Amino acid sequence: MFRPGPGAYPCLTALARGNVFRREGVTAEGIRSAAARAARPDRGRYNAPTMNAEEYERMYRLEDAYWWFVGRHHLIETFLRSTYGDRSDLTVLDIGCGTGAMSMRLARWGSVVSADFSPLALGFCRRRGLDCLSAGDAARLPFRDASFDVVVALDLVEHLTDDRAALCEFRRVLKPGGRLVATVPAYRALWSAHDVALMHQRRYTAREFGAVCDRAGLAVRRLSYAMTFLLPVVWLVRWLTRGSRKPKASLVPVPVFVNRALIRLLTWENAAVLAMNLPAGVSVFCVAQNVLDEPPCHT
Repeated sequence: MFRPGPGAYPCLTALARGNVFRREGVTAEGIRSAAARAARPDRGRYNAPTMNAEEYERMYRLEDAYWWFVGRHHLIETFLRSTYGDRSDLTVLDIGCGTGAMSMRLARWGSVVSADFSPLALGFCRRRGLDCLSAGDAARLPFRDASFDVVVALDLVEHLTDDRAALCEFRRVLKPGGRLVATVPAYRALWSAHDVALMHQRRYTAREFGAVCDRAGLAVRRLSYAMTFLLPVVWLVRWLTRGSRKPKASLVPVPVFVNRALIRLLTWENAAVLAMNLPAGVSVFCVAQNVLDEPPCHT
C-alpha cells in the first residue's frame, strides 16, 4: 500500500504556495494527513468504498494494452486534441485517477494533478512514476476555486454516494470556461457482478447524467453513448455473470489479434462520438462547461 512520506508531494507543495489550494497554509504534511484520513474506515457520507487490491492490480497490468482501457483513453485524448490542439499549458485534474494510465496520457497537455480516494490507487500511480498526487474526497476537493482548465472524471461518478455534490465540486475548481470530461457506465439493465466488484452505486442513461450536470450548474456541450457496437456482446457477458458468487470485473482475456481489432473499432467509433450523439452504448460520454451565467451550486 502507498504510504505517503516526507517529500511525497513536492509538486502539490509548490501548488499550495501558488495558492491553488482552497485554504491558505496547506503544506505537504497536511496533504499526507489527508491521505491517512482516506485510509480510515469512517469515510463520511460523500466518499465511496474503494475497490479491492486485486482489482487495482488487474487494472495496473491491463490499462496500457487492454482494448477497453485503450479505447476509453483514446476517446478522451481525441476530444482534447480536437479542442485544445497542441497546447501544453493547461492545468488538468484527473479525479479518480485509478492506477494512473490516463494521467500519463494527459501530461502532453500541461500540468496534471492525479487524485484518488484510495491510497492503493495512488501507490500504483507512484509505480508509474507519477508524483503530483492528491488523496481525498471527490466531493470535498482541497483545491481553490477556478484552479483547473480541465477536469477528467473517467468512470468515477458512479462510485459516489452524492453525484451532484461531486459535480458541484468539479464545477467549483474549474476555471470559467473550463471543461469537465466524464464517462459513466450506461443502463441499469447492464448491472452485474462487474459493477459489484468495482463498487458501483448506479448506472446512468445519457439523459440522467445530463440532468445531474444541469443541477450542478454545468452546461452540457456533448452528451453521447459510447462503445455502441460492443453493446450486444457486453450485455451477453454481463448477463451470463450476473449471478456470480465472487464478483469480478468482466475483463475477458482475448487473443492479441482480437484485442488489436477491438482497439481499431473503438478508434473509429470515438471519431463518431465526437461528431454525433450515438443512440446507445455501454458508456455515457459527457463534456460539460463551467459558464459564468449559471447561478452558484449549493449542495
